[in-house]
Amino acid sequence: MRVIVHGGAGGAPDDPEPRQAVLDEAAARGASGATPLDAVESAVGVLESDPRFNAGVGGAVQSDGVVRTDAGVMTADREVGAACSMPGVEHAASVARVVHSETPHGFVSGEHAVDLAADFGIETDADLLTDETRERYEAEDPPRGSPRDHLDWLDSRFGSGDDQAGGAGDGEGDRGKAAERGGEEAGATESGRAPDHDTVGAVATDGERVAAVTSTGGRSFALAGRVGDVPQVGSGFFCTEAGGASATGAGEDIARVTLSRRAVDLLDEGLGAQAAADRAIAEFEAVTGSGAGVIVLDPTATGADAAGSAFNTEGMQTSVALGE
Repeated sequence: MRVIVHGGAGGAPDDPEPRQAVLDEAAARGASGATPLDAVESAVGVLESDPRFNAGVGGAVQSDGVVRTDAGVMTADREVGAACSMPGVEHAASVARVVHSETPHGFVSGEHAVDLAADFGIETDADLLTDETRERYEAEDPPRGSPRDHLDWLDSRFGSGDDQAGGAGDGEGDRGKAAERGGEEAGATESGRAPDHDTVGAVATDGERVAAVTSTGGRSFALAGRVGDVPQVGSGFFCTEAGGASATGAGEDIARVTLSRRAVDLLDEGLGAQAAADRAIAEFEAVTGSGAGVIVLDPTATGADAAGSAFNTEGMQTSVALGE
């Protein structure tokens, strides 16, 4: 099984070596999967359980203090499964797989997705907050009242970067600076950790079948219930017989340009995995001016040519396992 995983595109993490070790473990775990779908679910499951990444435990906190997880999975036969807005669900990718494999639907959301997860034996009462994410949220004088009140509060926080850790912000200006730093995954805390860095994803192939998955905790200080690109087919993830891709970065912009689908379309046009990743990110930046990253896997290629990755932010860590 050939597998590539990513840990998010954004600011440079302050602990790259331990994070890389976890990514390497995830890729190795995936490479032992019996099918590409098994491979991507098990690989991402490792990352969802590690608070260094913005998926599952340690995910981004929304405006009401709740972590809600999203994920999407797709196989080369164009079968899709996605789930979103799930409080208490650590392994969102597993829920997406249930939607993919056990239902006639492509997308299930909110409390109904949580109920579906529970019915299939997936834990639904996990504490996804860590001491760090809880303290960061409480330090921001959390909003009360209606969604409009929450919007006023997040105006200088959502996607801003510096002010996510409590600095002053002026709203629109900070959102512009956030785009320059990498949008969804950008922004460093006072301790140097990027609070929205680390949405995770994986693509796997056995040379014939392909699967792709992306999982996230979203974006810090987003309006409660916000859903970004990750569970949207063609945006956070995409897969056909030509190959698969998983994207990470400025979620609203990724969704507007369907970044993952573009990367796979480029494979279908005959580009190699690395060339497809490079061109997809270059086009994305030209259109949006935002930051993102993408991983790409080509089932027809072997060795190092099978996998590609590209990003236009400060960093994106990946790991590749090329077990046959």
